[in-house]
Amino acid sequence: MNKIRLLWKGCLVVFAATAITFCGWYSTPIALASEYSETPAPISNEYNDAAYTDNCDGIGYLPPYTKENLTEAEKRGRCTWYLWTGGNATYYRDIAKRTHGGVDLLQLINSKQYDHDQRLQRFGAINDPGCEKAKEEDEYGFLLDKCKDPLSTGVIGLRKFPNPKFDKAKWNYDQYIKDSEIEPPYLIGQSCAICHVALDPLNPPKDKEHPQWENLVPALGNQYIKESELFSTKLRDDSFIKQVLDAQRPGTSDTSRIATDHINNPNAINAIFNLGDRPTYPEVMNDGSTKNVNHILKDGADSTGVAIASLRVYVNIGMCGDYWLSLHEAMLGRTPQRPFDIETARKNCEGWRQTEARMADAEAFLKTIQPMHLKDAPGGEAFLTKDEKVLERGKIVFADTCASCHSSKKPPAEIAADPDQAKKWYEESVLSSNFLDHNFLSDDQRYPATLIGTNISRSLGTNATKGHIWDQFSSKTYKELPSPGELTLYNPFNEAKPINFPIPEGGLGYYRTPSLISVWATAPFLHNNTLGLYNEDPSVKGRIDAYTDAMEKMLWPEKREGIISRTDRKTKLDLPPGDPNPRLRLPVPKGMPVNLLANVNMREAITSLNLGNLFQDLRPEGGIKGKLARVLLRANKSPDFVEDRGHTFGANLSDDDKKALIEFVKNF
Repeated sequence: MNKIRLLWKGCLVVFAATAITFCGWYSTPIALASEYSETPAPISNEYNDAAYTDNCDGIGYLPPYTKENLTEAEKRGRCTWYLWTGGNATYYRDIAKRTHGGVDLLQLINSKQYDHDQRLQRFGAINDPGCEKAKEEDEYGFLLDKCKDPLSTGVIGLRKFPNPKFDKAKWNYDQYIKDSEIEPPYLIGQSCAICHVALDPLNPPKDKEHPQWENLVPALGNQYIKESELFSTKLRDDSFIKQVLDAQRPGTSDTSRIATDHINNPNAINAIFNLGDRPTYPEVMNDGSTKNVNHILKDGADSTGVAIASLRVYVNIGMCGDYWLSLHEAMLGRTPQRPFDIETARKNCEGWRQTEARMADAEAFLKTIQPMHLKDAPGGEAFLTKDEKVLERGKIVFADTCASCHSSKKPPAEIAADPDQAKKWYEESVLSSNFLDHNFLSDDQRYPATLIGTNISRSLGTNATKGHIWDQFSSKTYKELPSPGELTLYNPFNEAKPINFPIPEGGLGYYRTPSLISVWATAPFLHNNTLGLYNEDPSVKGRIDAYTDAMEKMLWPEKREGIISRTDRKTKLDLPPGDPNPRLRLPVPKGMPVNLLANVNMREAITSLNLGNLFQDLRPEGGIKGKLARVLLRANKSPDFVEDRGHTFGANLSDDDKKALIEFVKNF
């Protein structure tokens, strides 16, 4: 007992010491490089491969696309999607230095550090079919893949450029491995493909580590990518930060990790289908005009148009990095954010102008991507029911239970206003032979998290709210959304005293309806990929096994695990985080919910400190553990610790109805 008591005392010290640390360093954020070039010049074709032809206007090579007959604009858009980085390679070099080599894309592609043949297993990275495993080191000591496209790194979505700061006379490979400040010969940039290109459900590879081009699809979303592994390669096993990263599920990306909102909220990478059929809604823009827009991102925060939303993604992965990083303190967030100004970027950032010119073609390409049906997969018919009565029953259940949200085909307003007429309309719609044609299988509408019931963390992200980094990328309508109300949340420290959490107004607390297109191929489910089996099996059977498990847990909530990510050992929180020589190493006990600390914005907690609340939280009840829990819960931006809860709309169906629904949805 004394030992546990000491550990919890140590954790209470974490809060106090972290506060002191943040106050002490508040005005001294870590410096980042401010010199960002335009897209670096291509590397010369050192292999002289006759099979290589630059068919993407100077940014690389792609084999012909066999899925559709593309127009010239769509071909250019495909090149952008797979190959264009927006000039972000220098940004990732800065991140490597900032993390003391902990996040170094050049090391990820170096087979001396990480085996070429285990990239998907280790990182979820997909090997470029146009490359071969290196057999010998290059002149600088790296073991890099030999590729037809000299800009390819050997990993889909990672691109290689010369480093203008490299000094060959001073180069020493062994020193570089130890010291991230040494400039390497190459810069590595990132394109959209790193997260979105995936193994093809309709043509799975024989060897998932070595797919061919015909085994890849452009926008299903890489459900095997392990972003957390990239960020944790050099962290000690007893690091609390590693525990935070280990809690992240494969196939997710924490898009607010760099421009941090101080909420640990990795979210599933969206599949893109039927983009031309995606619903739009009139929203008031920041200039007071009204525009019909899609609701993009899990919370619908990107709400000023597809082109601007796409440009924001490029900024978020490093485009215009010098300007972007001047507006926030990357990863630590000890200073308030300032909004990214679009006109400033358009005027001063060449990468923005070049990328903006490509967006129309990229959108044209994405609109060519069609659903992937299980019946078209090898052996897929064997997984589809032949019982027409079961299938019809599944359609009726979907119409009555799901279609009002999960269909872009809607009844006229006068019918929708009458529940009985609306029910009849949806049943006729779902039973029709063309229900799936041009159906986005989502109304793309925002709904309160209080209604959906899923973990609220992603819906509480503040980056698109007024005065924050993505202010100009969200509509005025979004920023003026009312609070969805108050939630009663599970308290892992005292089940008898639930947490009452009022959701702030101003855009927070909403989720848009996800599309169900090709959902048979994209399990696990929920916005954080916590619902269902993760088996890393891209075969048709593997995908159906994952789908079935996820659907059963969706419809039978009692089968869920009640996931709360906890520390699995005694750990230390280094201050400052990621520093190889931290000023403080503070104890964190085994079994503590990871997000108890990960969701705290210490700067806000300090500036809004209320002594009355503090004295109340430090009352004797519960001892040291109770004091710590109360202090951290009050400071927590998202005290919702159960990750696989919610969306139980089908829970009250009969077992036969649930089974029929599972069979019907396989056809999407």
